[in-house]
Amino acid sequence: MQTAIAKYAARPSSLRSLKRKKYMWAYLFTLPQLLMYVLFTLYPILMSYVYVLFDWYGIGPLEKFVGLDNVRYILQNAQFWQAARISFLYIAGVIALVMPASLLMAIILNSTFIKGKVVFRTAFFIPVVSTTAIVGVIMRYIFGNEGALVNSLLMKLGIIEQPVHWLLESTSALIILILVGAWLQFGMKMIYWLAALQALPQDVYEAGKIDGCNAWKSFRHITLPLLMPAAAVILLLSIVNGFNVFDLAMTLTGGGPYFATTTVDLFIYKLVFTSGLPRIGVGSAAGIVFGLMVFAVTLLLSGLVKVMRDRYGTK
Repeated sequence: MQTAIAKYAARPSSLRSLKRKKYMWAYLFTLPQLLMYVLFTLYPILMSYVYVLFDWYGIGPLEKFVGLDNVRYILQNAQFWQAARISFLYIAGVIALVMPASLLMAIILNSTFIKGKVVFRTAFFIPVVSTTAIVGVIMRYIFGNEGALVNSLLMKLGIIEQPVHWLLESTSALIILILVGAWLQFGMKMIYWLAALQALPQDVYEAGKIDGCNAWKSFRHITLPLLMPAAAVILLLSIVNGFNVFDLAMTLTGGGPYFATTTVDLFIYKLVFTSGLPRIGVGSAAGIVFGLMVFAVTLLLSGLVKVMRDRYGTK
């Protein structure tokens, strides 16, 4: 009897020991990723708030303290605000194309009369897993010179008579950047919409059919309102992804012509690494200022997500 009681009393400690061993292995496997995050993401972000206070060129100790002069320089820099405008134009253009188009394709693929859905989903998702820099290089050859594929095709169809320098004109270069960015994001947003559509309650549609709703009325009065919470989240993710355009802009247009496609991240790169000595303090100031702008937009959209969920979310 006493032996049984002793075993029962020892069981909780043994269970805790097993849990500790289990969690220890989990922490051990996540340690390399955590170290990489600390060294290459968290540490540079925190140090940028130190570098912004110094006129530092990346070599030697931090000696020349300048206070907020770097921030003032960025706030008075016309090219920075031009780059910020281009960044927001790019995001707005990509969202305007991707959100409705990916929703339409998701609705088509979610219907019952389409066959070979896996093939279509895979085809649309391939750009998502493609390396953005390689896509930019390929698109540069497609649009970049007089004998490019687009020019040859349009001339054979009789649409244009002379080759068009698509990437050497400000408006067309930005439009092509937006189109390629939208193509890269299309597959992922389509998957998001598909997941949202498949999570909708089917009994609501059955009730709508009883009340005489056709396909358009069901979409307008049932699907759209129920998709609003998911739409707000997809919009937020699209905006966050839209700020990560450095590799595409760098390889496709290089920021040209005449800074017409220079986004903020590309502006910071050129300011720090291609204008003589590395201006780490000024680059940090530009990153911090734009980061605060992005944070404000994200905060606003997070409030929109909450409002959408409270208004249209299912109870």
